[in-house]
Amino acid sequence: MEYIDLRSDTVTHPTPAMREAMARAEVGDDVYGDDPSVNRLHEMAATMLGKEAGLFVASGTMGNLAAILAHCGRGDEVILGDKAHTFLYEAGGISALGGVHSHQVTNQPDGTLLLEDILAAIRSNDAHFPPTRLVALENTHNRCGGVVLNQEYTREVGQLCKDNKLILHLDGARVFNAAVALGLPAKELVEPADSVTFCLSKALCAPVGSVLCGSQDFIQRAHRIRKQLGGGMRQAGILAAAGIVALETLIDRLAEDHARAKSLAQGLADISGIKLDPGTPYTNMIFLSLSDEVPLSTKEVVVALEKHGVRVGATGSRRFRLVTHYWIDDTSVERAVQVFSQVLSKAG
Repeated sequence: MEYIDLRSDTVTHPTPAMREAMARAEVGDDVYGDDPSVNRLHEMAATMLGKEAGLFVASGTMGNLAAILAHCGRGDEVILGDKAHTFLYEAGGISALGGVHSHQVTNQPDGTLLLEDILAAIRSNDAHFPPTRLVALENTHNRCGGVVLNQEYTREVGQLCKDNKLILHLDGARVFNAAVALGLPAKELVEPADSVTFCLSKALCAPVGSVLCGSQDFIQRAHRIRKQLGGGMRQAGILAAAGIVALETLIDRLAEDHARAKSLAQGLADISGIKLDPGTPYTNMIFLSLSDEVPLSTKEVVVALEKHGVRVGATGSRRFRLVTHYWIDDTSVERAVQVFSQVLSKAG
């Protein structure tokens, strides 16, 4: 069965153009720094984000980990949201591997951290406390519904960090979705950040990888940490070639994913038993819940949908996340709405 897979944009397959580019990619040895395709990806990514240098890493998790370990020493503290991907879903790597302490601040529904909460979390110079070193933001914010952090807010946090001699790292796994939603070049949106990661393997369709960008000195430190983490990939140009195609051809079309997410949400809103989260979708993610009158469990709904060829992600008790991407077309949206309606009507 050919599935309509709405679980995540991580399920995307390489496009035909990517497969062709990968097959004919010029390669070298990236550990020696002489893979031309990887080097070109580094240059493209850094230019697009307005930073001095880039570093190809195996995943967004590795990128965030390498960034924080490059910025912080053992015993330093990072301020981040209590719904941040780094805090929730990256296996505690900053603490387990880097000895970096995390200070969680409440994420607001719009994905932000209140400036006053960040300020209150900054430690004073006291031997009893870990030194505050870094603030981490996430854009778009996954657990806050794929919401976009705007340019003004990012600048405010950047200025707060400068005023308090702190570093700002941005987990920008889907930062190009944010930039497209705001109608801004990505470099303008991430300008206040000292470092930023973005994923090639989500809505940008590449099979593997993320890129970490920042200053030349920072990337040199992160490069060493990537090696320590086992991330030194040899003829990685085969993978980088897909990332190059992504940056050249797929960013502007992210608006199509956002439009289809809105269309899908509108169709689901008309189905009895479905409650959409307020404001959803902000980008390419839709969050919804089952109303109390639906007798099915989350698992039962997921199983029933899959039997009809639709896959969705369960994010909690009676709650779901649906994500549009390159491989979801208008017909997929229409079919997904039909299947939801069919499954829930039988439940009633």
